[in-house]
Amino acid sequence: MGKGVHIQELPGVGTRYDIAVGGGGQRVSVVLSRDGKRHLYVFEDSGDEPGAVLELSEEQARKIGAVLAGTYFVD
Repeated sequence: MGKGVHIQELPGVGTRYDIAVGGGGQRVSVVLSRDGKRHLYVFEDSGDEPGAVLELSEEQARKIGAVLAGTYFVD
């Protein structure tokens, strides 16, 4: 998918995308579950425990994705 993105299939769950966002092990993991749920995990360092976890609906995930991509504008 690109440099800095690691994709892993999670049997029976879905797909996990690990995205490196900075030095020192900072990363974001996104899990797209087979049941349609999306989970966003934020890791501050190279540890295994996330500093934040969000469960997102499809609409919320699309909105966040659009903002991050710079395509979401409000008048």
